[in-house]
Amino acid sequence: MSVTPVEGTWDLAIATPVGRIAAVIELHRRDGRLAGTARGAEEDVPLDAVTLDGDRLSWRQSVTRPFRLNLTFDVAVDGDALAGTSRAGRLPASKVTGRRRTGSADTDADRG
Repeated sequence: MSVTPVEGTWDLAIATPVGRIAAVIELHRRDGRLAGTARGAEEDVPLDAVTLDGDRLSWRQSVTRPFRLNLTFDVAVDGDALAGTSRAGRLPASKVTGRRRTGSADTDADRG
């Protein structure tokens, strides 16, 4: 069984107790390791401890909007879709779903 490729731009929807949050993560390989950035709520934050184990992808990130939180994500990747949970400390887990963008990176590069 081959490793699931996860690099690319992903649109996420996070169903939290305070409402639905849209975010974007960009995943890439740097020096042979997975790395990335999350965008949402008018801030860009680096992803920490990005790990891929089979089809299970996990990472941590800190956000300051709408609240200061340290988040831990654990999702299963199935092709261009992902689903799982996000946790913020002792708060209940939030459902996360996502879809990988296709073809948008080429369009942005061609405009430069």
